[in-house]
Amino acid sequence: MTPRRLPKYVSEFADRHGKIRVRFRRKGQEAYYFTAAPWTPAFMAEYERCLSREAAPAVQPGADRSKAGTMSALIASYYRTAEFTGLERSTQAAYRNAIERFRERHGEKRVAMLERRHVKAIVGGMHATPAAANNLLKRLRTLMRLAVDLGLRPDDPTHGVRGFRTAGDGFHTWTEAEITKFEERHPVGSKARLALALMLCTGQRRSDVVRMGWQHVEGDKIRVRQVKTDAHLILPMHADLLAVLAEAPRGNMTFMVTAYGKPFTPAGFGNWFREQCDAAELPHCSAHGLRKAASRRLAEAGCSHEQIKAVTGHRTDAEVTRYVRAADQSRLAEQAFERMRGADREQPMSNHAGGLDSSVSNVLKMKGK
Repeated sequence: MTPRRLPKYVSEFADRHGKIRVRFRRKGQEAYYFTAAPWTPAFMAEYERCLSREAAPAVQPGADRSKAGTMSALIASYYRTAEFTGLERSTQAAYRNAIERFRERHGEKRVAMLERRHVKAIVGGMHATPAAANNLLKRLRTLMRLAVDLGLRPDDPTHGVRGFRTAGDGFHTWTEAEITKFEERHPVGSKARLALALMLCTGQRRSDVVRMGWQHVEGDKIRVRQVKTDAHLILPMHADLLAVLAEAPRGNMTFMVTAYGKPFTPAGFGNWFREQCDAAELPHCSAHGLRKAASRRLAEAGCSHEQIKAVTGHRTDAEVTRYVRAADQSRLAEQAFERMRGADREQPMSNHAGGLDSSVSNVLKMKGK
C-alpha cells in the first residue's frame, strides 16, 4: 500500500500493539503524537501548534543525554508519549512541576532499583503537603506503568500504595451571601462584575472564560469550546449575564482584557480575580469556586446530573457529584423531612418500634415549637 501523503515532519507507524500512530518529528524539538486524524481541522490545529513549538517544545539541552535506565531517561521518554503530549497545556505544566521536583532528587537513580518501600518513604516524607504527595504518587504510577511497557522493570512498585486522606472538597464553593457581597463591592459596569457573571452564569473554567467574546454570542445564547475537554457547548444566557453584558464594551475580541487591552492568560486572570476577591473581603473565594457555585445552583434547582453536565461540560457523574454533594445533601434532607411531614399528617408516628426512636421524635417536635 502506498503511504498516504502527510505534512512535512509528520510520519505514521504501527506501534507494538498494531495501532497506527501519527507523529511529528523535527530536529531540535520534542516528538509529538497527534490525537486527531490527518488533514482534519483538529489535526491541522495540532500541526500548527507543533510548528510554533507549543505542542512540540524545543528540546532542553542535555535532556537526551540522560543515562539509559535512569529515572531522568524514563521521564524524558514519558514527555514524548501521546499520553503526555495529548494533554492540555496547563495540565502538562502541572504534571511537569511535580515530576521535575522528583527528578531533581532522584533523576540519576536506576528505575529497576525502585521498590515499594522507597515509594512509601518518598510519599510519606511529604506529609506536610498531602495534596502534593498524592499528586506525585499519581505521576509515579504513570511513570512506572511506562517503565513496565518499556521493559525497564517487570512490575509496578506503586501498586497498592495509598496516598494521604485529604480533608475538604478542594476549592471553596461560593455561598449566596458571598456572591451578594462581591456584587455589592463590584457593581454592574465594572470588569470584576463582568468576570463574576461570566463564570457564575456559564459554569465554565477560567481557561474558557478568558476566550469568550462577542463573536461567540448568538442571540440569547453563547457558544463555548472548552480548552480542557474540547467539548462544544451552546448555552442559554441567564438574565443576570445579559444585563451585565449590556454594559460591557464591544471594542475587544474578548470580554475580559488586561489593563493594557490584551486578552488575559488563564493564570493571569486567576491572579487578577484573586485581587478582586480580596477587595471584597473574600480571601477564601476563587474563580474556580464560582464554577462549583454554578453547579450547586443547578443542583438546588433540581437539575439532573445529565442536565448539569450539559452546562458544565463534565463527562462523568462522579465529577458532577464532587461539585454538588452539599446541594444534593440539602435537597435530599428536605425531601426526607417533607415525606416525614406527609406521613405524620396521615398517621401520627408512634414512639415505639416501627416509628422513630422516642428521643429523636422529641427533638424533632421541639424544632417545631
